Amino acid sequence: MPRGAVFPHGGNAGQGFGHGGRHGRRGDGAVRSAQLDEFRANKSRRWELRDIFGYIVEFSGDQHGSRFIQQRLESATSEEMEIVFDEIVPQYAVQLMQDVFGNYVVQKMFEYGTAAQKARLVSTMEGQILGLSLQMYGCRVVQKAIEYVSPEQQVMFVQELSPSVLRCVKDANGNHVIQKIIEHVVPDRLGFVSAFRGSVYELSTHPYGCRVLQRCFEYLPEDQTRPLLDELHKYVSNLMIDQFGNYVIQFVLENGKPQDRAMIIAKLTGQMNNMAKHKFASNVCEKALVTADPDSRRMLIDEIMTPKQDGLSPIMGLMKDSFGNYVLQRALTVAEGEQKEQLISKVRPHLVNMRRYSSAYSKHLSASKSTVIHRCPGR
Repeated sequence: MPRGAVFPHGGNAGQGFGHGGRHGRRGDGAVRSAQLDEFRANKSRRWELRDIFGYIVEFSGDQHGSRFIQQRLESATSEEMEIVFDEIVPQYAVQLMQDVFGNYVVQKMFEYGTAAQKARLVSTMEGQILGLSLQMYGCRVVQKAIEYVSPEQQVMFVQELSPSVLRCVKDANGNHVIQKIIEHVVPDRLGFVSAFRGSVYELSTHPYGCRVLQRCFEYLPEDQTRPLLDELHKYVSNLMIDQFGNYVIQFVLENGKPQDRAMIIAKLTGQMNNMAKHKFASNVCEKALVTADPDSRRMLIDEIMTPKQDGLSPIMGLMKDSFGNYVLQRALTVAEGEQKEQLISKVRPHLVNMRRYSSAYSKHLSASKSTVIHRCPGR
């Protein structure tokens, strides 16, 4: 039986997959056909697709057979392709989509099949898009289908997933499908984006939700992203210190509109020294230093040079900190003119002291900091 024993939701071990001449057994106990046994054993023979007609489903569920079919589909004749489709569609299509090896064959079918053949394949998925999207291998097939089917067929995928879009976004497999839809489906058909409103903080702090939000900001027009961005700005300070939210803030700093970047930098102003020492927010500080307009950048660098109320310079604290030292290095690389000279002059005396305590501080701090400062002009 061709991997029937491991097909989810169907594939009874004794039904529908059999061929004559069985005689081998796989490691998991499933019986292999003599044809597949010979294929695996006879490496010297030049096999063609026509040699395995009648066994396409079984070969698709075998590691070596699947790879063989994938390679042959790339150059298959129209007649060969039709036979492959006839053997798989509709009876075994969904089962193979969820199979560890079979899913790759179905992906190739979407890549190289004709419009009519792909339409047949899509029809087998109707009513099952959600289940496939949440399944480890099925989600890969859904993603490939979204890339290769017609815009009209894409609508069917969107319609089936829309009622459960937040569930998909938070799923380890489903989030990739939603990202692919955002990338490939025309925005005016993505009404489900409105479901993200009111959940921006929750999504930004979610390991998968943060990815989906970034794709929204990357691919969708202003009328769809503005409500999400306006909501995001309410939580910028909290998102900076979040292990996932910081990536969303970094993305907006790098790719967002000037007004959105300015609003984030405004929230960062006055908190640079604290944020620079935070594991996650330090990444935001670095990104802000790189992406800020010249005036804002000077202001942020001035902040990390300005003595505290007790008269102590924050420079030493940043140099000693495992995260702050990276922010300081970034400031050294982006500072310009007189401000750069001023920053170097403040760092240099502390560097001498740092070398005395090299055993107490991490090696990367004393090594990489010295290197950056040595390379700065005016040394």
